[in-house]
Amino acid sequence: MLNLLHEGLKHKGQDIPRVDLLGEEALNKGLSYFGKAIGNEEKLYQATLAGDVIGNTFYYSLIGAGGIAYIWPRAVFYGLSAGIGAIKLPRPMGFDSSPVTKSNKTKS
Repeated sequence: MLNLLHEGLKHKGQDIPRVDLLGEEALNKGLSYFGKAIGNEEKLYQATLAGDVIGNTFYYSLIGAGGIAYIWPRAVFYGLSAGIGAIKLPRPMGFDSSPVTKSNKTKS
């Protein structure tokens, strides 16, 4: 669902966070380490989207891993952790943070 939201909104304006661009950079830098960067933009987009869907599925499935008793606190914790991480971690990890931090509206 999160991927559908990002994909649907990314062309709606300048203030939309472009997590997809951050993911493409991260994937290509990781692959470059092994000498396997993806030069074709469409293939890079497809590989990043596939990885994002798989990663989000695993990450957010952790919300239900501990039973129903604390499902809402876990949902809030994992959602906030992902959002804050997307804003705060790119620069320390050596990535261009501008796709997700280019304006205060993008950060919120």
